[in-house]
Amino acid sequence: MRDGKQYINSLKDGRTVYIDGKKVSDVTSHPAFRGIVDTIAGMYDFSANPGNGMIRETEWGTKGNKIYMIPTSLEELIQRHEAIEKLAAQTAGFVGRGPDHVGGFLAGFAGNKSKFADGARHFERNVVDFYRKVVDQDLYVTYAIVPPQTDKTKAAHEKSNRFSQVGVSSENSRGIVVKGAQMLATGGAVSDYVFVSCIHPLKPGDEDYAISFAVPSNAKGLKFHCRRSYATGKPSTFDYPLSTRFDESDAFLVFDDVFIPWEDVFVFRNVALMHDQFFETPAHVLGNNQAQIRLLVKLKFILGIARKVAGMNGSDRIPGVIEKLGEMASLVSIIEGMTLSSEYRGIMRPEGVFSPNPRFLYGAIALQSELYPRVLHLLRDISGAGVLQLPSSFEDLLNPETSGDLSRYIVSPNHTSEERIKLFKLAWDIVGSEFAGRHYQYEMFYAGAPFIAKSYAFWNYGFEEIEDFVEDFMSKYDFRSSSKQAEGKAGKKGN
Repeated sequence: MRDGKQYINSLKDGRTVYIDGKKVSDVTSHPAFRGIVDTIAGMYDFSANPGNGMIRETEWGTKGNKIYMIPTSLEELIQRHEAIEKLAAQTAGFVGRGPDHVGGFLAGFAGNKSKFADGARHFERNVVDFYRKVVDQDLYVTYAIVPPQTDKTKAAHEKSNRFSQVGVSSENSRGIVVKGAQMLATGGAVSDYVFVSCIHPLKPGDEDYAISFAVPSNAKGLKFHCRRSYATGKPSTFDYPLSTRFDESDAFLVFDDVFIPWEDVFVFRNVALMHDQFFETPAHVLGNNQAQIRLLVKLKFILGIARKVAGMNGSDRIPGVIEKLGEMASLVSIIEGMTLSSEYRGIMRPEGVFSPNPRFLYGAIALQSELYPRVLHLLRDISGAGVLQLPSSFEDLLNPETSGDLSRYIVSPNHTSEERIKLFKLAWDIVGSEFAGRHYQYEMFYAGAPFIAKSYAFWNYGFEEIEDFVEDFMSKYDFRSSSKQAEGKAGKKGN
């Protein structure tokens, strides 16, 4: 278990990161990344503190973070939930790709290592060794598992640019060389490793792109092209409390003939296994169990802000506002109930992993693209013009020429001007800033396009059970029984 200082020092490794047309010499001090680096460092400090209950002894005798657990019982799944929830609370759920997210996928891979067996290359050993490396060295791994949005009408091997997405360009006895691009590496610029794969379906002929591997973020030939920062140019944390600290950055990855040693390869030219690694192992359910726990923390936080805004405005006794708060509470409760149901109705897999029940997990995921925008809309509605009637920055509170007017006119009963402004600026950073817009889009497409998320719910519901229910019900009557009923009624009329 490392601390925040050790994490920060590990990022000074010569990685190639570009933003605003310039190469970043040090992500730990650059204004676009300094806030999120300090935030992740704080998460490491929190986890390393024994008093926070995040540390456990691993099955192989080392100390590791509970967020990386491969649960073998309901009790262990609950321990994992509690650890993930504590970590998410450090950022109010606004860091979506912290160390615990991809850590869940890696735990799922190691939890069903036999799925990766591929002859003499021993990829099943690779997934276990890398998982243990992540746990023992407390590494921050993110992922890039989506090909660039180019021509969606063609399979990967049919495109004019052979390496429009990352693929194998050559191999030798030591490893493989990969070339091309991949997205969307959230947090990639400040991670230790990136897990690279493709969660989109591949077709026969796409074998060059049917690869999964881990690559250190400072690998030679790997470049991170980051979107514009929502942290830079902000006057203060008081004015933008989320943007300045929790902007993870999303990166487009380019591989210029990057060498990957065989020990860091998990899937090689195997189209079928590209799908199975996620869905025939516990990986996707463990990773998305973390995602729903984090989302729940975030939704509770937003609900808390809405409640405080209504209270500060004195509108929390108005029936229409109570209705809106009640709707928000019900939406949050749906995610909470589904997440807990998935765990308490969890399933023991043949390989000994106790994982969340996919019926309830994917049921919640399918609602995310509609539920999160609705919660934001209700917060907007409750906040009204209050998020617009705010001073331009904290400087207005310091300047004697402006502070008097603010303290006199921007107030609420039993609350100072500073308290009101602080709360409403926080609300604005959730509903109106660029950071807020990114999170709106992010949660809508967290599990892929909405139709993909809903297809997960379809395939994992277990329709056989309810179809049998309907068949059993229908088997208890037919047209013959209806004919007898009709004859009985006719006889009664004749009498």
